Amino acid sequence: MKFFEKQLTTKTVYEGIVVDVVVDDVELQNGRRTKREVVEHPGGVCVVAVTEDKKILMVRQFRYTMREELLEIPAGKLEKGEDPFECAKRELSEETGYTAEKWIDLGVIYPSAGVYMEKLYQYLALDLTPGEMHLDENELLSVEEVCIDKLTEMIIANELRDAKSIVGVIKAKAHLGIQ
Repeated sequence: MKFFEKQLTTKTVYEGIVVDVVVDDVELQNGRRTKREVVEHPGGVCVVAVTEDKKILMVRQFRYTMREELLEIPAGKLEKGEDPFECAKRELSEETGYTAEKWIDLGVIYPSAGVYMEKLYQYLALDLTPGEMHLDENELLSVEEVCIDKLTEMIIANELRDAKSIVGVIKAKAHLGIQ
């Protein structure tokens, strides 16, 4: 059976700085009708930047939504019409100061498909060159180099809970052939 839902109507109930919220009336494949709340987001990128000694560049920052400090891979929001790869290069440079010679597309993930329309484009960055960070005005974070094995342990111990970072670390390990 192929599952689908047909949008019948849509109404924007909130227009924000980063996201909009819409409520849609939909028809299910069985003919029943229901409502769906959707958070519209322009999408973003995240970068798994791996050093020559197999450490991943991580950023530590306070996330207001979770009310705690999180360790994450560098990431950022796509600007309207921006190419995801160009955004990835920009975000890596802004948040860490690093640039990369080699880039590998790790695909797209949906962080919270039940309500959030965001698509995150993931990239693996290799052959890194350090430089100066140039953070956005209200961006406060620090950069840490963490061994891939340590990050894996943190994932298993539920010490690393950021979904994009978990997926990125696992994909990087697999791509690099690290057991």
